[in-house]
Amino acid sequence: MVGVLGEYHAAGGAAFWLLGLAAAYFLVLAVRLAVVDALTHRLPDRMVLPAYPAAALLLGTAALAAGDPARIAPMAAAGAALWMAYFLLRLGNPAGLGFGDVKLAGVLGLYLGFLGWEFVLAGTFAAFLLGGGWGVWLILSRRGTARTSIAFGPFMLAGAGLAMVLPGLQ
Repeated sequence: MVGVLGEYHAAGGAAFWLLGLAAAYFLVLAVRLAVVDALTHRLPDRMVLPAYPAAALLLGTAALAAGDPARIAPMAAAGAALWMAYFLLRLGNPAGLGFGDVKLAGVLGLYLGFLGWEFVLAGTFAAFLLGGGWGVWLILSRRGTARTSIAFGPFMLAGAGLAMVLPGLQ
């Protein structure tokens, strides 16, 4: 996201501000959802579902304003692909992944897909790496077992956020 923000800033105009607003929206949403999920193990529809049109509108309009419409199709495809991938994971292990995680995956796919498929892969990998690391830490510190339930939403959000700001992907 940082690299595209720089490109859009250099181009001038509304694209930079729209993309900045999309990034700010993501940041606020991520913090709120991470806190709620960590405390309740729930990702409320009233927070996740409005993020679909908000992200699509802000990111899509930024791309159009920048004369960069080629970002829109991968954005939509990644949103659908990540939703489907998490849905299949949920089908395989309903106790291990909540449907809120599935719905959140689609939103994260929009953001990461806007940036490119390498960001989708990096953000998804980072989420599982962070969540797995947390699980290992719980086991090693004897604060949990392999059956301990953890909220995965914060790790999904952190993984996506890391992928958006890592300089190696820009």
